[in-house]
Amino acid sequence: MKRNKDNKVIKILYDCMIDIVGGLLIGIGIYNFAVNESFPLAGISGIALIFYHLFQIPIGAMSVILNIPIAIGCYKTLGKQFFAHSIRSIIITSFVIDHVVTLLPVYSGDRMLAALCTGVFSGLGYTLIFMNNSSTGGADFITMAVKIKNPHISLGKIVFILDMFVVALGGITFGDVDGTIYGVIIAYLLTVVMDKIMYGIDSGKMTFIVTEKGKEVCRKIDKYSGRGSTILKGKGSFSETEKDVVMCACNNKQMYTIRKMAKEVDPMAFIVIMESNEVVGSGFKAE
Repeated sequence: MKRNKDNKVIKILYDCMIDIVGGLLIGIGIYNFAVNESFPLAGISGIALIFYHLFQIPIGAMSVILNIPIAIGCYKTLGKQFFAHSIRSIIITSFVIDHVVTLLPVYSGDRMLAALCTGVFSGLGYTLIFMNNSSTGGADFITMAVKIKNPHISLGKIVFILDMFVVALGGITFGDVDGTIYGVIIAYLLTVVMDKIMYGIDSGKMTFIVTEKGKEVCRKIDKYSGRGSTILKGKGSFSETEKDVVMCACNNKQMYTIRKMAKEVDPMAFIVIMESNEVVGSGFKAE
């Protein structure tokens, strides 16, 4: 019983630490790089930035206010656990953004560097929180609700589509065409960072090798690359000839060797190579 209680305490502390680090990264991207350059940002942070620009309302506090109606509307779709985690993240990140990040020095150099840093820092912060089964609310609630309804669409793409509307609104408010362009760059970079970290770290290649020598191809692949493979049974649609379809997942560097080995065994093999966003299982990422 005591061990379970200790584990819960450790988990709570870990979650809070992730929120603090994520809040720091997001806040640095917003306050220390974007605000001084008047970049129109996306999401609830972007709307809060508009209020900060017009009325000097703290970004973190305004984010909490804007989150209330969105949270109520998305509660049923997101579920109780995710909702509770997100409320914790909203409170912690908002506090960190308003009361910790504002103590750090503000960057006042090149606008392009500021835009790049905004996208990278914010993307890292949001990704940390997303990967911990939480969110910073607002547009994140909408994003996760859309993701639940459409699981085949990546989070980065959903975020980018929603962000364009807010960036355009911010561009109109700030009246800065160059700033709006930078805002689009930031939104795109943020989604790239999110997708690469969430899906790209464990990405690789997937190949299907159509051959009459499936077992020989598998043995060759295993001997020279150390990768296991799976033999599927197929039939030519025109010739109706029985074929082996060797399916193999590997990292990017191993694909050249696998392709070469397959052709050595069967020069007539038909090979299809494609990207795999994530590979989970033995020899790859553990679930």
